[in-house]
Amino acid sequence: MDASLRTLICGSMAYDTIMVFRDRFKNHILAEKIHILNVAFLVPDMRKEFGGCAGNIAYSLALLGGEPAIMATVGSDAQPYFDRLGALNLSVAHVRKVDETYTAQAFITTDLDDNQITAFHPGAMNYSHLNSVQDAGAVALGIVAPDGREGMLQHARELEQAGVPFIFDPGQGLPMFDGEALLRFIDQATYVAVNDYEAQLLQERTGARVEELARRVQALIVTRGGEGSVIYSGGRTFEIPSVKPAAIVDPTGCGDAYRAGLLFGIVRGLDWPATGRLASLLGALKIASRGGQNHRFTPAEVGERYREAFGTRLW
Repeated sequence: MDASLRTLICGSMAYDTIMVFRDRFKNHILAEKIHILNVAFLVPDMRKEFGGCAGNIAYSLALLGGEPAIMATVGSDAQPYFDRLGALNLSVAHVRKVDETYTAQAFITTDLDDNQITAFHPGAMNYSHLNSVQDAGAVALGIVAPDGREGMLQHARELEQAGVPFIFDPGQGLPMFDGEALLRFIDQATYVAVNDYEAQLLQERTGARVEELARRVQALIVTRGGEGSVIYSGGRTFEIPSVKPAAIVDPTGCGDAYRAGLLFGIVRGLDWPATGRLASLLGALKIASRGGQNHRFTPAEVGERYREAFGTRLW
């Protein structure tokens, strides 16, 4: 593995139970009754998938031709996931098994507007601090994605101390941190990636506008689903368009696919417009498949789709 391209993916590995509600949540959740919420959704469609941010990001990055190294914790029920990673030629050298725990489990219900309600059991994620960045050896780039709280704090600190540039991607873990901790993460990180909801929460927690936060890092990326994304870097704002997907099937894991595109673009030295467009394309390729790890593409196919979508060549 080429250390100049090797990317350390610190984050969760999880089993996702994904259910589809064939209606819209807004038709069944009354704003004036939210304080006594008691609803049930009939979900005739259900499936189980391999997921977790680290697993999903590594999967897409490997398809793209990147060199991901996963750092995560799993439980005693992890053998099916180990078997899958082995079949994908993804190393488990830095995936720690914690006995007497479950691998993290997400129970996700999606409605017809692609809104999601998720219940999450962290399980072995709570022991992510048992992994150390130093054990991973030489890496060119890292990402601190949603994981156990102590693990996220530790891995960000260790990456900074090792001089490894990294993306801070708080995701659904953002509410675990107050404004002071979030500012510390941002100052340790080289890049920050959030969706539009997380960007709003980040501003509320830190008391700083996105443009101010962007000045503390080399780039701050805000994704906006079908509205594309925005990259703030060096005092400039790059508007990244969305890519029309072949079909809208399942949004689960689209953000992780986007982040795989970011990591690939950064480690390969692409400029921000090209990196953002590649990331946007990967999100569109993912949304046409169920689950976070069932989409398929080759680097050549990505290059052709990129040319079709943006009128220029990526490689």
